[in-house]
Amino acid sequence: MFKIIADFLTYGVFRLEGGGHFASSVNYFFYDVFKIFTLIFVVVTVIAFFRTFLNPHKVRDAALKTKWGLGNLVAALFGAVTPFCSCSSVPLFIGFVKAGVPLSVAFSFIITSPLVNEVVFVMMGGMFGWKLAGIYAITGILLGVIGGLLIGAFAPKDGIILEKGEGAAGMSGAGAAGAAKIRNLPKTFDGRIRYAFKDGSKTFKKLFFYVLVGVAIGALIHGYVPQDFFVNYIGKFGIFAVPVAVIIGVPIYAGCATAVPIILSITASGVPLGTSLAFLMAIAGLSLPEAVMLKRVLSYKLLAIFFGIVAVGIIFIGYLFNFLQGLT
Repeated sequence: MFKIIADFLTYGVFRLEGGGHFASSVNYFFYDVFKIFTLIFVVVTVIAFFRTFLNPHKVRDAALKTKWGLGNLVAALFGAVTPFCSCSSVPLFIGFVKAGVPLSVAFSFIITSPLVNEVVFVMMGGMFGWKLAGIYAITGILLGVIGGLLIGAFAPKDGIILEKGEGAAGMSGAGAAGAAKIRNLPKTFDGRIRYAFKDGSKTFKKLFFYVLVGVAIGALIHGYVPQDFFVNYIGKFGIFAVPVAVIIGVPIYAGCATAVPIILSITASGVPLGTSLAFLMAIAGLSLPEAVMLKRVLSYKLLAIFFGIVAVGIIFIGYLFNFLQGLT
């Protein structure tokens, strides 16, 4: 259906001649824009409905009662369904720590929350296939569980430097709004339905510009950049291409809605999927603004442990996806 719409607009409405770079870019742009917007609205609306049944306080209580890593799994799953970027996850992380949630469990949440969410999952499924999207979600959750356990084991006792009055209630901006939003979810069925559609529409509007920009950049890459450009560039690093991609991705702070279409074009140029995915995960889960916010509550040593463990996990996932891609 999306291909028919894209062809109709490209070659019917705008009457572009097929085979040219511009026509190829325009067709690619229309196809991905309509596909991504449709998937985002539908899936985000459905997930928003189910998210109304979750409560951070109940998640906290469940995490406190569980043992043998189950609390980390609960926190990682909760992080996977919360629609927060890395910076917006910080207030809830602080709130969990102040509420007495084990440090390892709190870190499982903040690792998974920006890496795995409905927007990334939908865009990954629509562009790379739902099987790979599922593997991506599972590995992201496992990274949250294992990373949280490792951080809990190696964290220094003086790693948390919370000050009086600091926490979810003391934060401002998008993160505080997100935390308040979760605390005030509707309880009735009609209210949940209205909330789901409102959330889907709000997410659609919020991501509209960023998706357009991301797909436009991807379309330009698809139509004009030689297929072997990225392969030749990344290929210079050989087996170290994955860690190099992670290092390059950390300083970049961009929404996944912008980054995923670009990653698709890079992958289509011949760059291994795992290498591209490592780049995306570094952008999403290891941003410098997140580090600045966390420095308010974490010591430099604990912050370094957090970034180091997550970076190693992302590199491992990158190599894993490259290996799986080689088997197909």
